[in-house]
Amino acid sequence: MRLTDFWQRMAEHFGPAYADSFARDHVMSGLGGRTVYEALDAGWDAKDVWRVVCVTMDVPQHLR
Repeated sequence: MRLTDFWQRMAEHFGPAYADSFARDHVMSGLGGRTVYEALDAGWDAKDVWRVVCVTMDVPQHLR
């Protein structure tokens, strides 16, 4: 998954403004105690980060 696709999905689910805030502030155990930005900066694949977001935040199936 490209980062542009990842951010599009984040914006679609959370809304454009909240997606960035969520990615900066929400620490997820599925990301090893990291935020989205920290996981991406640490080299996590965007697809794997998106999967964790989907499970953690119960993203509807049609957006996964």
